[in-house]
Amino acid sequence: MTHHKIVDSHHHVWDLAVRPQPWISGPALAPLARSFSLADLAPEARAAGVSAAVVVQTVCVPEETPELLRLAAEDALVAGVVGWTELTAPDIADRLAELHELPGGERLVSIRHQVQEEPDPNWLLRPEVRRGLLAVAAAGLAYDLVVTPEQLRAATAAAAALPGLTFVLDHLGKPPIASGALGAWATRLRDFAALPNTVAKLSGLLTEATRGGWTLDDLRPAVDTAVEAFGPQRLLYGSDWPVSTLEAPYSRVLAVTEELTAGLAPGERQALFAGNAIRVYRLAGH
Repeated sequence: MTHHKIVDSHHHVWDLAVRPQPWISGPALAPLARSFSLADLAPEARAAGVSAAVVVQTVCVPEETPELLRLAAEDALVAGVVGWTELTAPDIADRLAELHELPGGERLVSIRHQVQEEPDPNWLLRPEVRRGLLAVAAAGLAYDLVVTPEQLRAATAAAAALPGLTFVLDHLGKPPIASGALGAWATRLRDFAALPNTVAKLSGLLTEATRGGWTLDDLRPAVDTAVEAFGPQRLLYGSDWPVSTLEAPYSRVLAVTEELTAGLAPGERQALFAGNAIRVYRLAGH
């Protein structure tokens, strides 16, 4: 049983009656092809001792982020929103300001784009994207990165070019845990972690590990690499619920992360499971 505060820095919700989730396709993801709401998450989060959570965008449409902000305005569990806006829009500064003015707008903490779906491995380095990222920094927000290991080089170059913006690497950059071939990923992760304005989430790892079952030993090399690269003060715990339910219940995802970081000192664990998320995302009142 844990005795420290827990902030879940990464979860999703979606309502298929409002809009489809095109990424949910194929038999492996079939269990996700239904709506998942805060009402589904809240009892599990409470039972696991989670006091606050950060909801993260899933589709790149302008309508979703206002909905997530409204959820944050109405439910104390949602301390922060990682939203989406068109980074390359000429009026991005105005768009970010408009989001801040919406109900729950003060809970907007970061912006994210599905970079992993961009065919250009250097998408993050395009001048119009860099301009957008500068606007995100100017708005006092962080930037969440959902990238493949191949895109980590561009992410590192972008972070080096924009020292005033905190880059939050979701899911550790998706290490190829199932194959065990972590070498290239680990090298790129260390390069990214060497920059002072980068942090990473211990999230989404079970779905990278599985090929019909996983063990703690499958996950340990990736987690150890991340702890060594970033240090416990720059890692954030995230459940990646409900995607994580493909592999384990909510409480089990937390327990696995607790077990894999059991060697850390109590203060380091407090940072990883709550303090870092509160600091990086400037979660008010926590």
